[in-house]
Amino acid sequence: MPNTFSLIASSTLGSAQANISFSSIPSIYTDLCLKVSSRGASTGTLVLVQFNSSSSGYQARWLDGDGSAASSGNNSSTLQNLMAWTQSSSTTANTFGNFELYIPNYAGSNNKAVSSDYANENNATGGIAYGLLANLWSNSDAINSISLSISGGTNFAANSSAYLYGIVKS
Repeated sequence: MPNTFSLIASSTLGSAQANISFSSIPSIYTDLCLKVSSRGASTGTLVLVQFNSSSSGYQARWLDGDGSAASSGNNSSTLQNLMAWTQSSSTTANTFGNFELYIPNYAGSNNKAVSSDYANENNATGGIAYGLLANLWSNSDAINSISLSISGGTNFAANSSAYLYGIVKS
């Protein structure tokens, strides 16, 4: 039998907002999957995630490219909870990027591994940006809330949307 995906909650922004948040996440699933279609309302693009309102204990390593070059790295102390990149307002108008976070064993009592991937589009040189991130939240608490923001105080643009799914492995 295949895994079962259940929509826990969704959010579509009617206007630009600083955060997209989900709270009261039940611990009845095996894993979580967060799918986001977003755009920054200004030039910021780094998506920061907080689990359970915690701003510490995050690590990330990434590999990405923009159609003309590839790069890799890890997060600095100022971007500790970096989990993805989103479309910038300086790219092609009305174009949204997407990213996904996959969180296995989110309700377990071990540290939380998170994988994420993203793709952004721009009608210019190096038109597509894409990347993969391996993340770790060094905390044994079950994840019961998730909040997304863009670094530098940039808002998510209107019509950005996020869907949180619970997954039961069969």
